[in-house]
Amino acid sequence: MSITVRQLLKKKGHDVHSVPPDASVFETIELMSAIGVGALLIMEGNSLVGIISERDCTRKVILTERSAKTTRVNQIMTDKLVCVSPDNNIDECMALMNENLIRHLPVVENNRVKGVISIMDVIKNILLEKEIVIEQLEDYIAGNA
Repeated sequence: MSITVRQLLKKKGHDVHSVPPDASVFETIELMSAIGVGALLIMEGNSLVGIISERDCTRKVILTERSAKTTRVNQIMTDKLVCVSPDNNIDECMALMNENLIRHLPVVENNRVKGVISIMDVIKNILLEKEIVIEQLEDYIAGNA
């Protein structure tokens, strides 16, 4: 049985790191580096308007020879967002990430951002669930159940 995003966020925390749409890509990369994340939400007040990843910065700035100091995140951010609710389960999140070739999912409930989950969060939880099932099967086979 797959855990829900709500349960995952309860364990990992509800931290939401973001920048405004007019932040420079350079400032955004600095913040990602300082807090050790691969993507940031783009927030206009309390409204989620986009997401930007390290990959966006590399492909849409460096490879196009733009300046990270003068390019604004709203010029390169992804604004067609794929979001999940706290009630989605981890298997659904993995499927969405796979279908859309993305690594981060904003968690939104009642038009409010509740957190962000990454592909690593999802993989860690799927592996943990598999380990638990294996332990239970080993106990059963050994007659410990």
